[in-house]
Amino acid sequence: MTVIRRRVHVTVDQQNEQRYLPVPFEVPPGTDSLEVVIRFDPTESGIDLGCDGAAGWRGWSGGARTDYVIARDDATPGYLPGEPEPGEWNVVLGLHRVPAQGVDVDVEITIPASRPVPPIPDAAPATRAVRGSDRGLPAEPGLTWFAGDFHGHTIHSDGRLPIGGLAALGVASGLDFLAVTDHNTTSHHAHLPAEGAKHGITLLPGQEVTTHLGHANAFGDIGFIDFRRPAQEWVDEVERRGGVLSINHPISGDCSWVHRLERRPAAVELWHATWYLELISTAPFSWFRTWPEGATLLGGSDFHMLEEPQRPGTPTTWVAAEDASAEAILEGVRAGRTAITGTGSFDGQVLMPQLMGVPALVRLGGDVVAVDAEGLVLVDGAGNRRSVRSARETFAADPADGPYHLVLADRRILALCA
Repeated sequence: MTVIRRRVHVTVDQQNEQRYLPVPFEVPPGTDSLEVVIRFDPTESGIDLGCDGAAGWRGWSGGARTDYVIARDDATPGYLPGEPEPGEWNVVLGLHRVPAQGVDVDVEITIPASRPVPPIPDAAPATRAVRGSDRGLPAEPGLTWFAGDFHGHTIHSDGRLPIGGLAALGVASGLDFLAVTDHNTTSHHAHLPAEGAKHGITLLPGQEVTTHLGHANAFGDIGFIDFRRPAQEWVDEVERRGGVLSINHPISGDCSWVHRLERRPAAVELWHATWYLELISTAPFSWFRTWPEGATLLGGSDFHMLEEPQRPGTPTTWVAAEDASAEAILEGVRAGRTAITGTGSFDGQVLMPQLMGVPALVRLGGDVVAVDAEGLVLVDGAGNRRSVRSARETFAADPADGPYHLVLADRRILALCA
């Protein structure tokens, strides 16, 4: 067994120059596993953790972990298993928060690993009481509106539940599909088909490309998108590989979107769970008015743990698709066939989505149809208002005047579409 120890003194100047600091080490031929541990004083510091192999990216755990194991047949969630190839590897330190005096980071690499990867807990399937697609929202011939959520996390990044646990929550919420978008890793992708089949829900492969200047979700089984590269490269590379990229929670505290782009992606997570804190806020619309042309609108709960109030589906994104497969759902997104509903029930601790019989707004050609919205007001992107007077009412609605949304008399937003 070989133990390599490095002490790195990280300074603010280093953080200014190089946000992701590589700490190199050599992996000899015949290595079947390796283990990395970092230690630092977390009182004033935040150091993220990742791994670059000799043949490419091996994974990321950000600030969720301070250690990982990579072995031939297994790896810590967030990291790709496989025999460690010989050559120069790097422990990648994300310099998230560095105090003025700097911080010492002790890096320890053990070859082979001194311990196995702990087993991942199993999750029992949830009993399904409702399926959103059974609602039968009005759709074009051959299409059905499927209910889902485009933003969720597991133990493969900073979530607290295994993939099966997240899937079970999606089923309990009545969803047809759920995107799993762990941060800066694709280690969860290989597990999604089996877990989705086990729980009876479509699990879409995603990656939340995460930086201090903003986050974006890359959807599709398209491989790793390197968060260390300029954001314009994310847009171009995801499109080249046939995926879909959305800008995430563009108005959200220190996670707001501030990257510069020459060409924007096709989609934006306009309704993030944080909007529930103030449903009369027009800040997301204000940001969206800077968009030079139409975009596909998505919603995401950004679920991480049971201690948070929101559950998957708050808000719910509906996609008009031929079926509920991952491929068909993503094709619906590419075509811009989405709508978002935000009605939920809150018991003081948990916010659960309500899917059936609640106000919805869907687009059919040049019109929008307000469903179960009698007594509400339809508002377009310029603030023009029209009253909804029946349980199903159709309005002429030029997409250029969107996004369209339904509001209560007190101005709380309940549903929207492009």
